[in-house]
Amino acid sequence: MPPVQNGVRASSLDARWVKSRHSNAEGNCVEVATLFDGGVALRNSRDPDGPALVYTPAEVAAFLAGAKDGEFDHLL
Repeated sequence: MPPVQNGVRASSLDARWVKSRHSNAEGNCVEVATLFDGGVALRNSRDPDGPALVYTPAEVAAFLAGAKDGEFDHLL
């Protein structure tokens, strides 16, 4: 199967979407799903039919490592 492309309709993916337990009641959260090809998809929970952004496991690992190290704290 070809890899899933960025911008694909999130609701068209055969995926189990997961939301952080830190999400708030207003629905301001990002949901993630592991894809059949090993990729990781992200979508806006307020727009489940909208586009999904797709990343490789290595890209997600690099982002999570940076977040854990505080590299993105300036964004909040």
